[in-house]
Amino acid sequence: MLARDVLKILDAGAASFSRLSPARISRVVSYSRNIFIPLTNACRNACAYCGFRSEKPYLMQEEEVLRLLRAGAELRCREALFTFGERPEVYPEIERALAKMGYASVVEYLYHLCERALKLGLLPHSNPGVVGYEELRSLREVNASMGLMLENASERLCGRGMPHEHSPGKRPRERLRMIASAGKLRIPFTTGLLIGIGETSKEIAESLLALKRLSDRYGHIQEVIIQNFKPKKGTPMEHSPEPSLFRILKVVRAAAELFREQGVQVPPNLNQRTYAIFLLHGANDLGGVSPLTKDYINPEDAWPREREMRLLVEEMGLTLRQRLPIYPEYVKKGWYSERVGEVISQTATRDGYARE
Repeated sequence: MLARDVLKILDAGAASFSRLSPARISRVVSYSRNIFIPLTNACRNACAYCGFRSEKPYLMQEEEVLRLLRAGAELRCREALFTFGERPEVYPEIERALAKMGYASVVEYLYHLCERALKLGLLPHSNPGVVGYEELRSLREVNASMGLMLENASERLCGRGMPHEHSPGKRPRERLRMIASAGKLRIPFTTGLLIGIGETSKEIAESLLALKRLSDRYGHIQEVIIQNFKPKKGTPMEHSPEPSLFRILKVVRAAAELFREQGVQVPPNLNQRTYAIFLLHGANDLGGVSPLTKDYINPEDAWPREREMRLLVEEMGLTLRQRLPIYPEYVKKGWYSERVGEVISQTATRDGYARE
């Protein structure tokens, strides 16, 4: 698909959108039961829409993380989602706290916590922000999959007065370079776009195509998230409007046309009343849903209950199925370390779905 074909979908009016060829509808809709672990809210980036980052940051202690991991394992969660601000060591208090625990960086600390998760039968999926090639190589040993949102490939959005002006880690070249590095290392990877922060249709098309080129080259992108902007109180963009349902619908449709073999996700907690609509236009995954922890990035938007999701999906004549953080095709390919593979095998034996 060429850029003009993607733009045709993104700029379509209601009449022309209705004349598009039928969208794919996946008979199976997947989701991952997870534990959301917000390791620290310190971040070197200061995005104009982020309500998670704090100038008075915390760092979760190991025992606090272990309590969550144990509770999640008891609830039959299979994914330990580690999320935190990028390069939090830029805060002296975080650097000191890590050093007190014996770690030179948050990546070292994360590696240790991922080891603890594996011992409890949980598969880590880490979103560490932009990290280097060797750090990625190290984390691959203890992660079933990893992720980094591209958000957008536009340098314009990093300019003066724009949402990424004060966010060095949001430079598109840096993020695309890390996504490429993950491909070289054969790391099953989740990425995606953030819609509604001032981007144009052309910039969305260029962003999707940039991800498509990396996916075609390395074959590692397992899922593309289309996330809608939600304004946060106290941020520079707190009064900015959310993108329309039709806008998100068109981006989902374009992503599904480009990424025919991958998962396309719209977060259900950010679209509580409308997420089923996206399943009719190419989305086939509902992402991570936790029975234990909230979405700390969007704490005001609660996860839907699994039972409610199942009833809704089944009403549509579809099947809701729990998955691992690593998609089945990458399990079959063996794109994981020996330590991760041991937990995948245990899960496959116990739950019977990991190798489907």
